[in-house]
Amino acid sequence: MTMAFRFHIAAAILALVFTSVHASDPSPLQDFCVAVPDANAGVFVNGKICKDPKLVKPEDFFFQGLNKPGSTSNPLGSNVTAVNVNQIPGLNTLGVSLARLDFAPYGLNPPHTHPRAAEILVVLEGTLLVGFVTSNPGMNMKNKLFTKVLNPGDVFVFPEGLIHFQFNQGHSNAVAFAALSSQNPGVITIGNAVFGSNPPIYPDVLTKAFQVDKKVIKYLQSQFWWDNHYYP
Repeated sequence: MTMAFRFHIAAAILALVFTSVHASDPSPLQDFCVAVPDANAGVFVNGKICKDPKLVKPEDFFFQGLNKPGSTSNPLGSNVTAVNVNQIPGLNTLGVSLARLDFAPYGLNPPHTHPRAAEILVVLEGTLLVGFVTSNPGMNMKNKLFTKVLNPGDVFVFPEGLIHFQFNQGHSNAVAFAALSSQNPGVITIGNAVFGSNPPIYPDVLTKAFQVDKKVIKYLQSQFWWDNHYYP
């Protein structure tokens, strides 16, 4: 099966997703919206102002380049090429977006969450171990992990807001495409957010939360936390 044929299969699947998706929007499309008394100092809740329909062009609904693999030459061995409203202005208010995921052998898209979107992923090449963890179920109960090994043509869904990951278990490269139910789904990479924030979270907070020695926390905070997301 050629790469071009696989690309067309992925495009067809994602097109079906787009026609049936129940999008999260028009809930807020950013992390917060602080009220201001001066209208000139603010933006609309969705962060975008609509173009005059008479000035709209085909290019407002167009993006090219997802046939090209993203660079995986980083410590994570993965690259996520996101295509959202910032790349395709015509996505504004439509509640959908897209991403291409490239993995080197044993590459990882580390545990993360999309605060504003569910995700559906299809594998084109390679073998991926994927999974998500449920929200806290209750006192003295453990979060449940749902995981699956995916091969070319397999599809997996990650519910909105839940921590999830993708890992290339194979000896060769892997490629996947994902559709997300928001024009601006956002991403929070857990390790980066907890140990790489600026300014850092107070070490005593993390020492208590993770029940480890403070030296471990300071070591983790001293590391460089990679961002494998690319926005063309």
